Amino acid sequence: MGLFGFGKKKTIFTAPASGQFQSLENVEDEVFSQKLMGEGYGVIPDNNKIYSPISGTVSSIFETKHALGITTDDGLEVLVHMGLDTVELNGEPFNIMVEKGEKVDKSRQLAEMDIDNIKSKGYGTVVLTIVTNVQEKVKDLKFLTKESDKIESGHEILEIKNN
Repeated sequence: MGLFGFGKKKTIFTAPASGQFQSLENVEDEVFSQKLMGEGYGVIPDNNKIYSPISGTVSSIFETKHALGITTDDGLEVLVHMGLDTVELNGEPFNIMVEKGEKVDKSRQLAEMDIDNIKSKGYGTVVLTIVTNVQEKVKDLKFLTKESDKIESGHEILEIKNN
């Protein structure tokens, strides 16, 4: 028995929504596609329900309700960002269902987003899951889903080996 991986924790991230998987490189926003915010993935949702992709504590909720942060017990900082440029909608199409400081399990519903409202105003609806402290906390990562795969919320998407 080798020591590979001994003492290293694996973390599995799941889909925050049902819909179509999208790699960050194909997201139509350079901040995300160039991974300036961190590593992660997107799901183009086919319904309004947004779930937690990871277990942890809600660390922040943006005033405009378009994004929230979750910190895992082992220190991964995760951004769940709903839509592209939806900060400009001032929270209108979003209903946040958790509070800052609340512990959440994988697949706990975090929010509802009115995707028809967002589309009608010309904004993208992709829901992004971004590990923002990937440089400090992540040793290795492996995607378990392929581009354009049709997935259900809770589907395993990303495996991370922590430092």
